[in-house]
Amino acid sequence: MPIRKYRSVADMPGPPPLPPLDPNNLKLAFDLMELSARLHPMRREPGVRKFRSVEEADAHRSNWEREQIRLARSRRDESRNGDPGTRAGTPIP
Repeated sequence: MPIRKYRSVADMPGPPPLPPLDPNNLKLAFDLMELSARLHPMRREPGVRKFRSVEEADAHRSNWEREQIRLARSRRDESRNGDPGTRAGTPIP
């Protein structure tokens, strides 16, 4: 297999397209969802919330998003400022 050099990532060809209706596509989708949940866990409270207006619902969502970002940043900062023998909260073997 020949080795090719590219000047930029933009010059590289993308992955080959997946065949439609392939059962493995669903497995790949679930694997990606699991990976994203591990990389950036989001806290969701169960239940239904009712709002009197769209503006109230938008404000609630904005506050929830702000809180999620704050939690992610604090987890990131804790992992950076933690023990030098750890990376992202996991001990280095």
